[in-house]
Amino acid sequence: MHLTQQDEKFDIVLRNQGAKDSTFEISDTSNDPEKISISEPHANSLEEGLDPRSDGNLIYSINDRPPWYLCILLGFQHYILAFGGILAIPLILAEPLCIKENNAAKSQLISTIFFVSGLCTLLQTTIGTRLPILQGGTFTFITPTLAILALPKWRCPDMTATAQPNTTDPAALLVDANEVWKVRIREIQGAILVASMLQLVLGLSGLVGLVLRFIGPLAIAPTINLIGLSLFIQAGQKSGAHWGIAALTVFLILLFSQYLSKVNLPLIAYKDKKWKVFQYPLFKLFSALFGMCGAWLVCFLLTYFNALPSSPNEYGYMARTDINLNAVKSAAWFYVPYPGQWGLPTVSVSSVLGMMAGVLASTMESIGDYYACARLSGAPPPPTHAINRGIAVEGVGCILAALWGSGNGTTSYSQNIAALGITRVGSRLVLQTAGLLMIILGLFGKFSAVFITIPDPVIGGMFLIMFGMVAAVGISSLQYVDLNSSRNLLILGFSTFSGLVLPTWFHSNPGMINTGLKELDQLIMILFTTHMFIGGFFGFVLDNTIPGTEEERGIKSWRKVDKESQIQITDQSCYNLPFCTNFIQRFKLLHYLPFLPSILESQELGTHL
Repeated sequence: MHLTQQDEKFDIVLRNQGAKDSTFEISDTSNDPEKISISEPHANSLEEGLDPRSDGNLIYSINDRPPWYLCILLGFQHYILAFGGILAIPLILAEPLCIKENNAAKSQLISTIFFVSGLCTLLQTTIGTRLPILQGGTFTFITPTLAILALPKWRCPDMTATAQPNTTDPAALLVDANEVWKVRIREIQGAILVASMLQLVLGLSGLVGLVLRFIGPLAIAPTINLIGLSLFIQAGQKSGAHWGIAALTVFLILLFSQYLSKVNLPLIAYKDKKWKVFQYPLFKLFSALFGMCGAWLVCFLLTYFNALPSSPNEYGYMARTDINLNAVKSAAWFYVPYPGQWGLPTVSVSSVLGMMAGVLASTMESIGDYYACARLSGAPPPPTHAINRGIAVEGVGCILAALWGSGNGTTSYSQNIAALGITRVGSRLVLQTAGLLMIILGLFGKFSAVFITIPDPVIGGMFLIMFGMVAAVGISSLQYVDLNSSRNLLILGFSTFSGLVLPTWFHSNPGMINTGLKELDQLIMILFTTHMFIGGFFGFVLDNTIPGTEEERGIKSWRKVDKESQIQITDQSCYNLPFCTNFIQRFKLLHYLPFLPSILESQELGTHL
């Protein structure tokens, strides 16, 4: 409708941006591998229309549809990358839930959290922000969960003492042991269920979007940056199990993603009754998967030839691949999680208040993740309605996790966002495929248990690359800000440094907070031990209270006020709900809902599912 007002460049972008253009037809209706190379020029044409901040080397951007077999392979890569983080949560909670030695219970929890994560990923990528963002268990809920389970009434009983009167009745002993951990997880379920209502209200009411009007690069940058920086302990601990294997993992990922990124491998395909050889960027697409599997294979060979220590007390033992083989043997072949499988959730005020702190921290973290994901997938900055809807869907996801009883909530996964930048594949369809794979593979207990054998140093090496990438994405947001301004340098330095110092001090001095109310103490403790919350909070407050021009703060560029940025407006259709554009246009009342596009936004081009 505005074509006549735009320059030739704008016209080119609109033609390349058709909702179902040649990229869709080639990927969906043709299996000719030779035509896959067309996606590379498509990415180059998008480069003209996208902001320079997006990656000009994207193979597939957000609306592109890779062939089905690529979606499966790339989706499986995201599944592998998220596996370590999602798997870590039930393993961390095993001891406080009193299932340290109960492999069957741990296997059920693992299947449940993967099933729910896949379900929430589909919801987020389809009706949430619609960004290619994976949902998984969140570490921000771990702290309040551990605080709840540390209360005297939830401490694990001595099962050996209580088992003696029933030694002649193994069935009764099993029932008692199961009830011990189920009553605890029901308490966690209730806390997450009620606390997640807050996140749902924040999204549906538009309060999140209202606050976003005051959020600029100086608030987003430290938030995203600290997401990566705050995870250095986990990366160091896992890498430190064997620095040689961790370094090998880093080397392989860098080799495939950077040094060999422009090397296309010759592959053979059969089409039109003859064999054809075509060039394919295999290393660029599967760099993270190849790097991790290569290091995993080396660990397997070292274990097979007994070149690694066999004693748990020796350095390098954690690089063995046979440590967790019992988990594979004890896992069920097939398990279907269902709501209320552990019983009805129980609710207490103190547990809910403590968990609300985790919800707030998760919300702040997710907002930063949305911006990072948009940058790496070739999408414009997410509009207000998309962020409102994304936070609301995350609230729904946490409620579903509570109903299913995963022992945790769900949130956006930073390591998978970083993988978008490494693989240069930002297609939404790939993440939707990953969600389906998580649901399907979550039903097969033994398949999931196989990946428990991935050694810690391999996961640590992957974390070094992934979390470093997340931190760098946060720093890249500063390209809009005047870094010659002492005002901006002060805000950036103080917010980032405080986000490292305060949580460290509060962790080291847990008894210093004593207001007389345990619930308030727990709330303060959780908030002030969350790195990204501290950094984002100080960045937000200082950026909005210290005087500065819009150009100096980067607000003008960030919000696309410049005439050059008008090109991006047409691409915001990627955030519209699928199949609902005409319906929303018909009823003007719907335009006032904060989680739906406004009248102006709903007139954009159609969306893709």
